[in-house]
Amino acid sequence: MKSVLYLWLLLLSCVPAFAQTGTLKGVVTDESGGVVAGARVTSTSSSGQVRETVSNKEGAYSFSNLPFGAYSVQAAAAQLSLAEPAKVTLSSAEQILNLQLKVAEMHEQVNVGDQAGEAVSTDSAGNASSVVLRGKDLDALGDDPEDLAADLQAMAGPSAGPNGGAFYIDGFSGGQLPSKNSILEVRINQNPFSPEYDTLGYGRIEILTKPGGEKFHGSLNNNFGDSFWNSRNPYAAEKAPFFLEEYGGSLEGPLSRKASFFIAADGAAINNGAIINGTTLDPNTFAIIDPFTEVFTIPQRRTTISPRVDYQLTPSNTLSVRYAFQTIDIQHSGVGSFNLVSSGFHNEGEGNTLQISNTKVLGSNIINQTRFQFDRQSITSISDNAGAQIDVLNAFVGGGAQLGTSSNVLNSFEFQNYTTISHNAHAWRFGVRVRAAVMNNDSAINYGGTFVFSGGLAPELDANNQPVLDSSGNPILVNIDSIESYRRTLLFQQMGFSSSQIRTLGGGASQFSINAGTPALSVNQEEVGAFVGDEWRLKRNLTINLGLRYEGQTNVNDWTDFAPRLGLAWAPGGRKSGSSAKTVIRSGFGLFYQRFDIANFLTIERFNGETQQQYVVTNPDFFPTTPPVSSLTSAGSQQAIEKLSPNLRAPYIMQSALSVERQLPARTTLALTYVNSHSSSQFLTNDINAPLPGTYNPQVPGSGTYPLGTPEAVFQVASSGTYNQNELIANVNSRISGAVSLFGSYVYNHALSNTDYSPPPRNTDFNPAISFGALGVGTSPANPYSMAGEYGPASTDIRNQGTFGGSIAMKWGFSFNPLLILESGAPFNIAVGQDLYGDTLFNGRPGIAVDPTRPGLVPTKYGLLDPNPIPGEEILPRNFGRGPGLVMANLRITKSFAFGPAGETAAPATGGRRPATGPFSTGGASGGSSSTGHRYVLSVSMSIRNIINHDNPGPIIGNITSPLFGRANQPYGAGSLGGTGFSESADNRRLELQIRFRF
Repeated sequence: MKSVLYLWLLLLSCVPAFAQTGTLKGVVTDESGGVVAGARVTSTSSSGQVRETVSNKEGAYSFSNLPFGAYSVQAAAAQLSLAEPAKVTLSSAEQILNLQLKVAEMHEQVNVGDQAGEAVSTDSAGNASSVVLRGKDLDALGDDPEDLAADLQAMAGPSAGPNGGAFYIDGFSGGQLPSKNSILEVRINQNPFSPEYDTLGYGRIEILTKPGGEKFHGSLNNNFGDSFWNSRNPYAAEKAPFFLEEYGGSLEGPLSRKASFFIAADGAAINNGAIINGTTLDPNTFAIIDPFTEVFTIPQRRTTISPRVDYQLTPSNTLSVRYAFQTIDIQHSGVGSFNLVSSGFHNEGEGNTLQISNTKVLGSNIINQTRFQFDRQSITSISDNAGAQIDVLNAFVGGGAQLGTSSNVLNSFEFQNYTTISHNAHAWRFGVRVRAAVMNNDSAINYGGTFVFSGGLAPELDANNQPVLDSSGNPILVNIDSIESYRRTLLFQQMGFSSSQIRTLGGGASQFSINAGTPALSVNQEEVGAFVGDEWRLKRNLTINLGLRYEGQTNVNDWTDFAPRLGLAWAPGGRKSGSSAKTVIRSGFGLFYQRFDIANFLTIERFNGETQQQYVVTNPDFFPTTPPVSSLTSAGSQQAIEKLSPNLRAPYIMQSALSVERQLPARTTLALTYVNSHSSSQFLTNDINAPLPGTYNPQVPGSGTYPLGTPEAVFQVASSGTYNQNELIANVNSRISGAVSLFGSYVYNHALSNTDYSPPPRNTDFNPAISFGALGVGTSPANPYSMAGEYGPASTDIRNQGTFGGSIAMKWGFSFNPLLILESGAPFNIAVGQDLYGDTLFNGRPGIAVDPTRPGLVPTKYGLLDPNPIPGEEILPRNFGRGPGLVMANLRITKSFAFGPAGETAAPATGGRRPATGPFSTGGASGGSSSTGHRYVLSVSMSIRNIINHDNPGPIIGNITSPLFGRANQPYGAGSLGGTGFSESADNRRLELQIRFRF
């Protein structure tokens, strides 16, 4: 922190004196008084020298180092323009000129982007590595929230660190991802080192929703999809059923002279064919069925309503209120992948989000924004089957879902107050954000118990199920997979064998677990964040951004989280007045903290050994009978307890970047960026009471010496994980003409870590942090007493990634929106599927065999692996496997018909009065109005996902005792735990017909 202060003072002392030059600045607003972000502002001197800039998201613009004299200033944005150029004479060090834009005449084509094209600038939000999508450029993305989120995450790239990208809706964190009908603009990776945000800038996704309009406009749309058009899922033996109907509309217009509104409503009825792909047994003969595939229809329903009202309290004071309501209903949720039909459950959820924003223009150089959000997400889950669950590792999951009747309600509150002050060459921004959350959870998870079968070393059996003996008369030992262990259990039980005989012959469950105690629990958490930043235009071609952020939260004893931010943008050769910079060099550094999520705290509080108890029995002999919990308190069982390390602190990542941006011919920009990320305090969970090395034998019940004296698994969450990442990124954004805008990017990425922390999934399907496992936060080392081999490829270590997309308008009303995503293979962990160290986890990794004659070795493409490693064998490193790559090519083809009275205009594809910031641009205006000159527009489009029908495998199965080791059993995007939320993964290539009417 001292170094940052010294740098700041040093720069202040080096400010040169500029003679006879000044700064012209102001705020761009519309007729309602709302600030206009992304407006293109042009100043022309009496000698004809032209300079251009873009208003920032607070509507502020600035021209520094202008020679004294007379100027003509023009400003415009999509559907907005100045009635006539403003005249001003600059004769002092600073002069204020506020600009008010009006709605352009409907017959005019305001096309600022065609005048200016793509450009580079030293503005903090003008980094050419960012992507801004708006209007027809959004058509390349998926229509439903799940596809939309996946496409945006892919475009953001792997730069978001170990926790994935962060979404912000109208400046708020969390909340519901809005329907595509409600989205005005999406910004990705913009101003990555801003102190305003707590999350990593590379990977930050900001979504702005549509405001009200000054004239009445609206739209109606219908999407239709059927399995008849689609291709068979490669992981199903038969074509899965699929039916989709999505419908919606929007309406905008004035409520009065000072008020306007926008409302969008959407509904979805989807019957998705879930793909069950695993290995099971014939119930009569106990013959192994491999592969076993089945398709099962999952009915999914969703309704969303989102109104917004904008009201001009005074000419300089605007109030905006937005409300979003959503309901979902998913029957037989969770079915798919290894999960059989019996393991389904019924999800019903409701979401309510209220956002209130107030923007005040205080004088000529001050803007204050106050925001408040209340977000309530609730879900109820009811198991379809009340029986105990049977988990035959990576073969199938049957029995009940072990949810009982569980419910979760998450109430979140967020307050923000941000102020921007412009003075001379400085633009200060400071503010505070306070968040609070209350989670009420009623969980009956695993109250019916779960049996786990894992396989392992066992006697080889002949065709008559008798042990095969060697020449000495001893059984020949081989490694059997989980389904074979389950088969032997059922077979020998039917034959009347005792439990000990069954286990001697390789049968018997490996583990039984059951929870008991109080199901209802309520927790709360509060957070505070404050920041101050200065965008200092030291010279015309040099901008320095200095910032500092502070964060703190309850539930973690860590109140000293200060995060400095520093950015620099220099345009060599752009110092001369009237010249236009063609190259910008940027550098930046920032510290970014990660909060301890309330859902994780709920898990800690629930399984602290008092609220609820987790009983674990190794090698139980009572399958399939579920014993009373009271009997498990005796010898032979242990409890699993969760706790936080007394030294736990919020993890942080230090991220730095260096980039070169170049304006090329044909309205094209190129950005080359190097990004480095480092952290030594990521979350990592470990059993601090695991049996001491050498004292535990998986085949001997009750073995092991426990450091704390009692046979309990004590999972402690600490901040000792390491994460390192290096990336080279190339971004190209091009507006070849008013009809063609394209973007592309390539990322070379290398990420290493010893933990793979995964936060709760984004709440797009109303599944807010209901825990389906209770192993604490993050990952645990394979050996509780050794971190050897843990540091290796992180889950984000996708070495190569490329994206390409855009919008292409053709003759006769045709347009094309391609989106191509290419990725090399992701790493996956290889495990033995057994509890090797007595910590109740099945994450032990195999040894690399040194004796090829040792019984039970598993031949793989990675060599001979030993699922029962012995001293002297090297343990296979974490995430040693590497899966296949991804090729996802999507295309939307649209034909538009314009009709009705000429001289009038239908609702623009984006709606609202806010200006564009340019498709795939760095903050410039859009490529022009979408006006057709007619009152009505009918658009018919076909959206095709995976147009080349490429087989993109999902998560690779790394359990070497699984029949599916080294393969996937689901396509990319379907998930590895079955369909717990909305899914359209029934088919490999999916077509959707969309009809949209605008007026």
